[in-house]
Amino acid sequence: MIPAAFDYVAPSTVREALAVLRSSAGDARLLAGGQSLIPMMRMRLVNPGLVVDLSRVADLAYVREHDGGIAIGAMTTYRTIETSLLVRERFPLLTEVASQVADLQVRNRGTIGGALAHADPSADLPALMVAADARILTRGGGRGRSIPATRFFVDAFTTALRETEIITRIVVPAPPARTGGSYQKLANRASHFAIVGVAALVTLDAAGVCSRVRIGVTGAGPAASRAQAAESYLAGRAPTEAALEAAAARAGDGIDFTDDLHGSAAYREHLTQRLAFRALSAAVERAG
Repeated sequence: MIPAAFDYVAPSTVREALAVLRSSAGDARLLAGGQSLIPMMRMRLVNPGLVVDLSRVADLAYVREHDGGIAIGAMTTYRTIETSLLVRERFPLLTEVASQVADLQVRNRGTIGGALAHADPSADLPALMVAADARILTRGGGRGRSIPATRFFVDAFTTALRETEIITRIVVPAPPARTGGSYQKLANRASHFAIVGVAALVTLDAAGVCSRVRIGVTGAGPAASRAQAAESYLAGRAPTEAALEAAAARAGDGIDFTDDLHGSAAYREHLTQRLAFRALSAAVERAG
């Protein structure tokens, strides 16, 4: 199909883009990588009167060191993240997750800010963002905000972003020493979206006990979420197979599981538990 008619503007600064958003009376959509917005416009699922293209805002595309962790500009592509030596050094799990997104063509165009703002419930990055205690920084409204990833994803395709806000960067803190991570997913064969995906980060103390556990789940419900019951169970325990199984059994607690043509709610609950066990087991092995 052909999109409905729309106006187009390509500002060169964040300030210009924010001014356009404020004057659009809610009828504008931001174009980041276009891998989600353009197909939706072609199918007329969304019909914005104005498209604001951020591709010319040069200071939104970068990967930098930040307090031992990483700061990533919102217009940074998956491919840039996937091939960044700094990301591979500071947070190799982010390299691993970025490489599993869709296909090379999509990764060359899709951006981290666009993906997080779109908040597809089956996207890969949100699971890692909530597990990694990442923060999403925005500009717009009265002042800039720093939103914890755990509070950013509200519902399917719904975030804490306001109409006149733009994501400017994502800050991913460095994991503690002796931390291992893993992302496990069952992917849709056509789209590569996660039917269920689980990201796990496990920190071991000198005695080999789990001192810190973070688990993010995507695809299972309407939005990415932390598996806090599983985290709490495993923290302070030795990572035996029985302990990992018991923690994984709690990974779906509190999730309103999706029931659709890709899988029933019961199937997704089972997948969440099995993938959580795999992710935790691999994370423990890497931490050691």
